[in-house]
Amino acid sequence: MKIVIVDPSRVVLRLVAAPLEQAGHETLLFTDASAALSHIRGDLAVDALFTSLQPHGMNGLELCRQARTLAGSRRPLYVLVMSSSSERSTIIEALDSGADDFIGKPPAPEELLARLRVASRVAGMQSELIRLATIDALTGTLNRRAFFEAAADFPRSNDALDAVAIFDIDRFKQINDTYGHAAGDVAIQAVANVARDRAETVGRLGGEEFGILLPGCSVKDAASLCEAMRIAVAATSLPQIDADLKVTCSFGAGEWRRDESIDEALKRADVALYAAKSGGRNRVIAATAPLGDAAAMTVSSPAQPRRFAHA
Repeated sequence: MKIVIVDPSRVVLRLVAAPLEQAGHETLLFTDASAALSHIRGDLAVDALFTSLQPHGMNGLELCRQARTLAGSRRPLYVLVMSSSSERSTIIEALDSGADDFIGKPPAPEELLARLRVASRVAGMQSELIRLATIDALTGTLNRRAFFEAAADFPRSNDALDAVAIFDIDRFKQINDTYGHAAGDVAIQAVANVARDRAETVGRLGGEEFGILLPGCSVKDAASLCEAMRIAVAATSLPQIDADLKVTCSFGAGEWRRDESIDEALKRADVALYAAKSGGRNRVIAATAPLGDAAAMTVSSPAQPRRFAHA
């Protein structure tokens, strides 16, 4: 485990860290609570926080509260408070501030390692619960709720462009009707794998439809990425369904403006997706005008696949 340890005394820090390091854990030592919190914020690999009640910068209880808020419901973080006080009120206040456990200071090495084993079990269960709550079981992409939560937490800069895209599988109902729903699942998985290989934040919005968050991307860049995905999907074979079956996707891309919500940006991309569908499918359309305007850019107009040709 990767453990942040906070105490105003460097001697105590070394005493606590020594048995943990001997057991193979990585420790990061801080005398200042604010610096420790800053590190936890930027280092998602931190598994646990061990803090005394009186570090520099802020008190340990406030560090517990802020660390717990920072971790939220989507990041496992085990918090252990160390104190020389064994007063019941101190223990209660620490637990109410977000601590998972409490140990006397200086902690006995054997007890510390035992509590760390508990921390490891709890962190493992938290990770699995988070995975089940955020990852779509079929595709391995974010589920719909997690996708919109990721958008809400999206770091946006006034100096950078951002874009979004929506895409879905063409003639998906015909695949289901012809080959069955299990084959439809195989097609969805294959398309999701292509998307996950080419974009960091992909979510399954429902059925065969997916969304993509594209930080620092212009609409042109987003359309180019979608075009690469479109080509890769069209080149994917599904012999477990039918050697002649060629699955294709239609894409709509649009900018995500500074003054609008993710819903508004996705509506713009959805208008472009509708234009791609109406224009023959298996293509990318990028919206280049505000919602409701007709201006759009067709990026691709490929030959139609052998099976499920468009009307």
